[in-house]
Amino acid sequence: MPNKNFRYFKYPVIISIIVSAHLFASENTVFHNHELVSTFSIVACDTNSDEIGVAVASRFFAVGSVVPWAKANVGAVATQSFANTSFGWRGLDLLEKGANPQEAIKILLRDDDEAEQRQVGIVSFHGQAATFTGKNCLAWAGGRSGPTYAVQGNILAGESVVAAMEETFLKTKGTLAERLYAALVAGDKQGGDARGKQSAALIVVKENAGYGGFTDRAIDIRVDDHPRPFEELGRLLNFAQMNYSWNQGWTLFTQKKYELALPYMENTARIAPDNAEVYYDLAVIRLAAGKKDSALEALSRAIELNPKLKSQAAGDQDLSALDQDKRFIQLMK
Repeated sequence: MPNKNFRYFKYPVIISIIVSAHLFASENTVFHNHELVSTFSIVACDTNSDEIGVAVASRFFAVGSVVPWAKANVGAVATQSFANTSFGWRGLDLLEKGANPQEAIKILLRDDDEAEQRQVGIVSFHGQAATFTGKNCLAWAGGRSGPTYAVQGNILAGESVVAAMEETFLKTKGTLAERLYAALVAGDKQGGDARGKQSAALIVVKENAGYGGFTDRAIDIRVDDHPRPFEELGRLLNFAQMNYSWNQGWTLFTQKKYELALPYMENTARIAPDNAEVYYDLAVIRLAAGKKDSALEALSRAIELNPKLKSQAAGDQDLSALDQDKRFIQLMK
């Protein structure tokens, strides 16, 4: 089977952006036996693409393991400040059972003894959104919300952080992931976490958008510890968007939906014009869609970029329709 190393790494879609910052009064400070997750964040969805997502960055190690939660066809949650991580899965469960984001937040806070130290943002699959900032969250702390998004943050340089995130998210064109990342960068440019930078994460979910169509995780990238986490997250996002498009194309190919698969694979090649394996799979899908000449062009490009793919192509059943073609025979020499 061609390109085995590249056909098995795809992910799904729901997005909410979150940027978290971890406050330490001193290096060893502990708050109520757990660490404070200060954050500037945004949870969001795209009702046209059915994507939901979260993106987060913080002066906190591996913030992506704490703050962002999302589920396809349900919604996304960002739980931060003195983060109660149960708000993540419980919030999604409440949405799935029919609660709107505002109702879900009220229920989550109702029996929480430290409710006024919490900060949470929730968006539903249908675009409803709400944010909450407890009165005991550390300044600057607050949030904004509107249809399809909620932005919130604590221990920030100022209100301008969430204002810039909101404005940028609403004005930016592109995919949900691109809009979330742009909002994250805009918040950082306004000072972001008052304590500095360390980690960031971004997830996007969509039904059956994960690898092979078996999961919903379209994009799932994390920077756990880095001096320039926003820059590194952006680098990873370029790969993630390529992988997302690639996965969609290859999943449709395995379902024998060749005409539907081709636009995704063509888009993947546009995103990654120097990736040999992308061109190899493009050749396979073009051939399956009845485009023999352009399939040979893509295969020639793939082998030019990575000559080691020649031996793979020679025995690949997905390319067997080319076996008697003189151009293919010459290419295999």
